[in-house]
Amino acid sequence: MIEQPLILYIPGLLPKPEADIHRDALLRCLLAGIRRLDPEVADDIGSNPESFDTVSWTYDFYGEYRDFALDAASVVDVIEQPGAIRLDINEATSTIRRLGRWLYTLGDMLPFLIPHVANERMELHLRDLRRYCRNDNDIAEHTRQMLKIPLRAASEAERPILLIAHSMGSVIAFEALRQTSHDDGPVVATDLFLTMGSPLGQRYIQKRLDGRDEPGILQWPNNIRRWINLAAVGDLTAIDPVLADDFIDLEQQGLVESIEDRPVFNYFRLNGHLNVHSEYGYLVNAETAGIVAKWWRSVT
Repeated sequence: MIEQPLILYIPGLLPKPEADIHRDALLRCLLAGIRRLDPEVADDIGSNPESFDTVSWTYDFYGEYRDFALDAASVVDVIEQPGAIRLDINEATSTIRRLGRWLYTLGDMLPFLIPHVANERMELHLRDLRRYCRNDNDIAEHTRQMLKIPLRAASEAERPILLIAHSMGSVIAFEALRQTSHDDGPVVATDLFLTMGSPLGQRYIQKRLDGRDEPGILQWPNNIRRWINLAAVGDLTAIDPVLADDFIDLEQQGLVESIEDRPVFNYFRLNGHLNVHSEYGYLVNAETAGIVAKWWRSVT
């Protein structure tokens, strides 16, 4: 008998709503996308409360929650919209966004330029990123532990695991999976690793990954069967949208069956402004829905 599969989601930086409220909004977006493609799978996931869970690490990191009322109407709007319209596509591919990507890429390659090109939002992002990378007050290790606990529990119960990681959550997940690959704890087997809007392609991140200085395969996770990476057009966090070439060692050493990169259009709008990095927009996307529905059918 196959145990109940688990879709486990870990978000990125910035405060998030309270855990139950956040989980409900994320699941509503995911199920809305799946229901358009495979209503039976959507009903199956929706009727099993233990099939979807989140790792709510941001409150420990920031000490505050985001008021979901700020996002509620926009979440409803993105759920009701079946896909990106021409306006969304035009904005995502605009000259301004292409220039922004060029500046972010330049800053990643030449870090000394960052103070000259960074806006206030980027400065705040870098502040939080540095805090994590320095492991201030053991915050990075604490965060990784919050993910490892449910991963180990699900793996010990022989539940198939789909780990979805958005933005900085993909860095946390990658590091946690590497640690569980080589420590003395129970084996963790992740059937599918789905990253969205990931900064793992950034040189800044790659140079600071936990375990990067370990010899040979010790620097890599060996418990991911397949890895799919989604990068929204115009997403400045995923300035390098192709991860397969950056992590080719995992495939060459037989540590993962495949790493696949797919572009998407994220059409989430907050107060009318397009946010191509939004977790809600990624989860409701038809590409995400197709991946999750196909995986669910393969393990049930």
